[in-house]
Amino acid sequence: MPTQGFIYGIAAAITLGIQCLGFSAAYALRTEVFYDILGGLNYLVLALFSAILGSGNPEDPNALQWIDDPRKIIATVLFIFSRGWLLLFLAWRAHERGGDSRFDEVLGKGGGPMQPVTFFVFWMAQAFWVYLISMPLLFINSSDVKKPGFTAYDITFAALFACGVMIEILADIQKSLWVKKGRPGQFCSVGVWRFSRHPNYFGEIFQWWCLWAFSYSSSENPNGGYADPLWWAGIVSPLFTMHILLNMEPTGLCNANSEQSLKRYYDKCPESYTAYRENTSILIPMIGYKYIPKVLKRTIFLDFKKYEYKPTTADSVNKEEVQNSDSSGQD
Repeated sequence: MPTQGFIYGIAAAITLGIQCLGFSAAYALRTEVFYDILGGLNYLVLALFSAILGSGNPEDPNALQWIDDPRKIIATVLFIFSRGWLLLFLAWRAHERGGDSRFDEVLGKGGGPMQPVTFFVFWMAQAFWVYLISMPLLFINSSDVKKPGFTAYDITFAALFACGVMIEILADIQKSLWVKKGRPGQFCSVGVWRFSRHPNYFGEIFQWWCLWAFSYSSSENPNGGYADPLWWAGIVSPLFTMHILLNMEPTGLCNANSEQSLKRYYDKCPESYTAYRENTSILIPMIGYKYIPKVLKRTIFLDFKKYEYKPTTADSVNKEEVQNSDSSGQD
């Protein structure tokens, strides 16, 4: 069986190769239609590649086979299910929206020149993300260690990983159905969205923390995963996901809570939306959020001040004028 380092290296080459081919085709056709599709396919290719290469020589009776390792089977199946759903959902959403507006300026759709370097960076950034996300699975499938069957630890984190995947899928489906019904109620508060303002992001983050924890039992280090640098390297999967979804301006919570995104809610239904934000966790699905001390919301619950709505001066002036007009009318 190939070494873990060899499998990691080949996986990196495969990821870069797929993304470079995708960029070449997309650049020639001046389209972004392949972007999300190839990103999703990249995940699936890495999962299958690591499963195949992670099996020992079938002619060697002492070699560990992928099919004989329940940890490899469970991790790979759940990973493929998670990324397969993402592939289908993003492809459907791009079709419904008629494209991806993130690339309009880069592709020169507004009349400006095309920006090939920036377009290439988009594709390489996706390669980086795909590879980092996949590291815990690569760690599991490249392991040649023989260990006993599932432990309570394994069962716990396999179940939690599955829960994270299902939360993300439920959130995507419920939000899409709500949009198709004409966005009743101005903002989405149905299903899991009743308990979290961003349950899809929670599911995405939570599943990678669980997969990384699940991979602990696959360490080849005789002292356990805590002494294995390669296992610790896998923590970049959930950490990078958190960084992208919590801190990057074009995506995740920063985009969902930007002034432009929130203004429509505060203009149309300020009182009900304010109550929804006060009573509903920004990320972790839960009940009783309004009773949690603000210091905890600002720390462990990740409801940072940067996500608050900050109206422009013009908006504040307009609101005051409306209020003054209403007051004079009532008098």
